[in-house]
Amino acid sequence: MSQSGEKGKFPDAAGYVGFANLPNQVHRKSVKKGFEFTLMVVGESGLGKSTLINSLFLTDLYPERYIPGAAEKIERTVQIEASTVEIEERGVKLRLTVVDTPGYGDAINSQDCFKTIIQYIDNQFERYLHDESGLNRRHIVDNRVHCCFYFISPFGHGLKPLDVEFMKAIHSKVNIVPVIAKADTLTLKERDRLKRRILDEIAEQGIKIYQLPDADSDEDEEFKEQTRVLKASIPFAVIGSNQLIEVKGKKIRGRLYPWGVVEVENPEHNDFLKLRTMLVTHMQDLQEVTQDLHYENFRSERLKRAGRAVDEEVLDKDQILLQKEAEPACHQVITCFLIAFDWPFSVTAAGHHSEQVGCNQSCL
Repeated sequence: MSQSGEKGKFPDAAGYVGFANLPNQVHRKSVKKGFEFTLMVVGESGLGKSTLINSLFLTDLYPERYIPGAAEKIERTVQIEASTVEIEERGVKLRLTVVDTPGYGDAINSQDCFKTIIQYIDNQFERYLHDESGLNRRHIVDNRVHCCFYFISPFGHGLKPLDVEFMKAIHSKVNIVPVIAKADTLTLKERDRLKRRILDEIAEQGIKIYQLPDADSDEDEEFKEQTRVLKASIPFAVIGSNQLIEVKGKKIRGRLYPWGVVEVENPEHNDFLKLRTMLVTHMQDLQEVTQDLHYENFRSERLKRAGRAVDEEVLDKDQILLQKEAEPACHQVITCFLIAFDWPFSVTAAGHHSEQVGCNQSCL
């Protein structure tokens, strides 16, 4: 091999070491390994959750879904349905898990309807903690819920009591992204008014929703503007559709009405593109917040409980030992007391015959 070929493989430029290529190594390794993301969708039936998810990822996650009738919904309980699909785009693989919650808010009494959802979130944390503490930690499957799209009905005047209670119960466990469903039922003024009302109620109730990170000072102006627009769009008012409609010789996804066409991917019609941009550009941040905040809170609480259980067990053993040590002394006091009053008695020890006990009365 020629010297020029060797130099091409091993650059010897002055002041060049080569660690500037570390990001490329991380990139190649990440692309080869693929990415994992778990998205939970929660909301009442009929708000278009499944349609929106299919629109977001251009796939059909629910090909054979059974839709229950009104009579079945009366006594229906909340179920957890997790669908996993492998998506590949330009050589990058994403293992997407969408967790749906059919039955949420359908019952007449919905007081405890979200306990199943909370238990599912905690179970995924528990499973990850168990795998992380095991011997084989190289191939841990991350099924923790990284983001929760909470669908809010557009037909009310803000948040319902169930919305408030649910978000309060899970805001310390998962990243909540509020979504106003079926935004095509609202005028632009009604949409803006509803957004302000929801944000005011969220702040008033002390609910913590996912906050987009601020753009760094060294980022370009386009990214800074994008971040500012996304922050101003929360909660996202969206429309979902899997129908292709031909408009001016061009096929688009949208909804056809007598008065016109609502385009799903038109930012002037709804926030669908903004929601998708937020999810894609901040997917890594959603995972990091889940790992560094929500999972660490769960892990520390779990270890505290385990520590308290060990302390209580040690305390119980110490108390038993103290009781056993105190028994002979207590026995001696009683014996001396009886001798002091010249009461005839005999002491029987386990496994021994009865015998008369004397005492020097020093314990009295």
